[in-house]
Amino acid sequence: MADNKTKPTKLSVAAFIDALTDRTRRADAKALVKLMQSAAGEKPKMWGPSIIGFGCYHYTYDSGREGDMPLIGFSPRKAATVLYNMAGFSDSKALLAKLGKHTTGKGCLYIKKLADVDQQVLEALIVKSVAAMRARYPS
Repeated sequence: MADNKTKPTKLSVAAFIDALTDRTRRADAKALVKLMQSAAGEKPKMWGPSIIGFGCYHYTYDSGREGDMPLIGFSPRKAATVLYNMAGFSDSKALLAKLGKHTTGKGCLYIKKLADVDQQVLEALIVKSVAAMRARYPS
């Protein structure tokens, strides 16, 4: 079975964010670090070359494949910032309906810029996502 490519690295989160060429994406990344760090109570770590993650959980699939992933995280990609592990709790659909301009896909939330979404709704989504992930994967 192949190893998981997404692993924590020693790369600097601050250096990664500072290297982002788009000013808005850089400011959004700094804001998301503060928001996610507060919600998770964990310092940010780079996972692979481009994911900023907070905390960690261990998963095991029915197939036997297992690994570790960030409890919650994001990646400032060119097309949109991707927020990971943002769905799957009881009122996620209701919160997403109030969030503002976004798209979703398989547990991910895609936001072009933070100015497009309601910051309080986003914070609630992040806090509830962390709680749901901790309940699903107790350490």
